[in-house]
Amino acid sequence: EKQDLTDDIKPLLGSSGGGNKNLIINGAMQCAQYGSSSTSSGFYTVDRFQLNFTGTNEAPTQAQAALTSSDTPYNSGFRFSYKVTNGNQTGGGGAAKFIRFKTTIEAQDIAQSGWNYTSSSSNVTLSFWVKASVAQTYYGRLQTEDGTARNYPFSFALSANTWTKVTKTIPGNTSPTLQFDNNNGAGLILEIVPYYGTDYTGSMSLDAWATYSDRTPDNTATWYTTNDATFEITGVQLEVGSVATDFEHISFADELRRCQRYYQVVAEGANHIIGSVFTVSSYIYSVVDLLVTMRATPTIEVSNFSNAFRAYGTGGGVNVNTLTITAESRNNRVLIEQSGNPGTVASLRCYDANSKLAFTAEL
Repeated sequence: EKQDLTDDIKPLLGSSGGGNKNLIINGAMQCAQYGSSSTSSGFYTVDRFQLNFTGTNEAPTQAQAALTSSDTPYNSGFRFSYKVTNGNQTGGGGAAKFIRFKTTIEAQDIAQSGWNYTSSSSNVTLSFWVKASVAQTYYGRLQTEDGTARNYPFSFALSANTWTKVTKTIPGNTSPTLQFDNNNGAGLILEIVPYYGTDYTGSMSLDAWATYSDRTPDNTATWYTTNDATFEITGVQLEVGSVATDFEHISFADELRRCQRYYQVVAEGANHIIGSVFTVSSYIYSVVDLLVTMRATPTIEVSNFSNAFRAYGTGGGVNVNTLTITAESRNNRVLIEQSGNPGTVASLRCYDANSKLAFTAEL
């Protein structure tokens, strides 16, 4: 008699029986369209992840860091981590201070994942590699965004300078009810936290859903107050089921396209053509066909703007000092408007070696 092995092999294959089991985008930290290093808070290095901080005496440095064969995750196929190097926080761990890693998943990706999030017998499993230069207990959390926000805090203990794989199996919940709308808005937030001050912490049960109020229990401040302490993560995976399967490695090209739904660089560097141009009266219009359809109609981001972009046509070159997305733009095509008239046939180009034009539709 033929035996149905579906239930036996499904945990080994992931919830979909093959690819796309990881609900986290860029969990291997291989795409960094924003840049390789920054001392700013927000999206500035690794795609789909941001480092947020406030109240610091010295800005910490966030970076896409290269792993070597001496790093334990390297042997599992990882080549990059997302790393923060704490500055010299001479003012100590104040109540309003924090440093945290954050990524957000679209609500529809959770709603259609196959996780029965209103049932305590249906699970998702979070796993990630993490290393810190200071030994202590750290925290992470999940937060739902639709309806009444719900919070799921958890802890993990690290030895100094030792890569550790953290695995957490997280059940659905009826009371309080979890809600994920079937849309492209923010659905589920994941935070991995080197430090939260007491303005963000409180008394709560770990490994349990509750109505969102405070984020985590009170944090030990040792890591925060240690000069140039480091904390890095890689291999972040969230999958449907109660088993942490092997990380789903995908090609750089495929991961980049997933990231470009939220952020994409259209042109960068001197003489990089952005798009063709047509003129109406004293305005120049350039149509940009986006590389992939973005999550929502994007906003424009430019770097080194002053005299960095130029429109060329029969009338010569005209410096572009404003770039505005018009109301006609869509998620897959953007119409840029700027003043000036270089002639009847033209192109819009980056003019400076350090110039950059990008579009963002981040959550």
